[in-house]
Amino acid sequence: MVDTKREIERKYESDDSGLPDLTGVAGVASVVDKGVARLDATYHDTADERLAAASITLRRRTGGSDAGWHLKLPVAPGVRDEYRAPLSDTVPAELAALVRSRVRGAELVPVVRLRSERDVRDLVDVAGRLLAEVSVDAVHAERLTGGGGSAQWTEIEVELADDGDPAFLDKVEKRLRRAGVQPSKSASKLARALTETAPRGGGKRRRKRAAAEPVTAGDHVLAYLRAQRDAVVELDPAVRRDEEDSVHRMRVATRRTRSALRSYGKVLDRAVTAPLGVELKWLAGELGVDRDREVLTARLTAALAAVPDPLVSGPVTARLLTWANARRGGSRQRLIGVLDSARYLALLDALDGLIAGPPLLPAAAGKPAKVIAKAVRKDFGKLSGLVTEAVALPPGPDRDVAVHEARKQAKRTRYAAEAAAPALGATASALAKDMKSLQGLLGDHQDSVMVRRTLREISAVAHAAGESSFTYGLLYGREEQRAAAVEAALPGAWRAITGGTAV
Repeated sequence: MVDTKREIERKYESDDSGLPDLTGVAGVASVVDKGVARLDATYHDTADERLAAASITLRRRTGGSDAGWHLKLPVAPGVRDEYRAPLSDTVPAELAALVRSRVRGAELVPVVRLRSERDVRDLVDVAGRLLAEVSVDAVHAERLTGGGGSAQWTEIEVELADDGDPAFLDKVEKRLRRAGVQPSKSASKLARALTETAPRGGGKRRRKRAAAEPVTAGDHVLAYLRAQRDAVVELDPAVRRDEEDSVHRMRVATRRTRSALRSYGKVLDRAVTAPLGVELKWLAGELGVDRDREVLTARLTAALAAVPDPLVSGPVTARLLTWANARRGGSRQRLIGVLDSARYLALLDALDGLIAGPPLLPAAAGKPAKVIAKAVRKDFGKLSGLVTEAVALPPGPDRDVAVHEARKQAKRTRYAAEAAAPALGATASALAKDMKSLQGLLGDHQDSVMVRRTLREISAVAHAAGESSFTYGLLYGREEQRAAAVEAALPGAWRAITGGTAV
């Protein structure tokens, strides 16, 4: 069983003078001595230290009040989510899964051992409530791989109490700085240990280098693809934990990547990237199984809530819940299986390979203002044709399909404009904003199409059970009106985007 905790802390350099008096910190009524704890932690990583490069720590620690396995994932500077599992001889499967998108096929091995004497103080208010825990840690670090050495230092750590106000840490820091204590140059004990125990004359761990400022068209496209690859990898643990909106965000990053490969086919050789596009489409589809059902459920629930009680005939709410929950558990397990699959891990490797060795075409060396702008204009031109076709068709299934195709192209144009924004500036940003608005309008239409299909399915089941189908028909009619309103608004929305040009 894995427990989760949001950790908000700050670290400071320390010397022989120890901890300054903190009774003067605003809100602190007393400083309670909690004694000295002896901690022994072994940190695990891949041989090339992939977790450390991403500021992730995985350790097995004994001693103190929270002995066990701890995995810490960065959220923001000084903020990490900590996942805890009971002590065992090997890395717990639950924690190994949360770093699989980083580790993939590599082995997790012990890399550093840290033994610390922790002198702990609790800062409490007048009611005795804990505000923060402050410790002075005397650390001895020993590198376990690569023939490295050892190091020793002392640091001060201030960790905010659960549900505490982060502003309180500013008050503590103000007092520490007044006493001459300076913030630590290392984000974590592990980061400092890896630096100070690195073998002399080489063998130092790879540091995550900041990407150079993009210059060419190829630079800009690769920067966008790199950001989407990073998003997929970083969201993997959140998807496994079923955190809110994580599946949707990973799906969007996957779609953005695939869209960029298609839009910028003059920059990256499509003959090489086409197989990757197939795999990205597969992943987006797997991520969408639950997401599409959630969107439709929310829409149906809101629509039913707007129906007056006298017009709700039969167990409509129960039928809706049954439909919404169908296959939920199974699809969830299926998604975890996808993230554990060799196919998914191979896709992540392929994305790494694309960015490390991109199949650049001659246009990649060109000026962004020319090459990237041309690609965006091409996508916009395709969208114009699809909107024109959709508006010209009479209401019905053919128009529904045409509007859906226009929606997909609006999304593709939006992503192309987003990728172009760093190079083209305000013009591309404005287009991306317009495309997002148009995508929302057309998406409302597609949702109506899907809701009506769902209502027919649920109504058929209800009818077979001898229940009234009146309310389903009512909801269906309202959805038809909603779709018709979108179709009526489309010409005006398009004219607004094109500056008054007729469709």
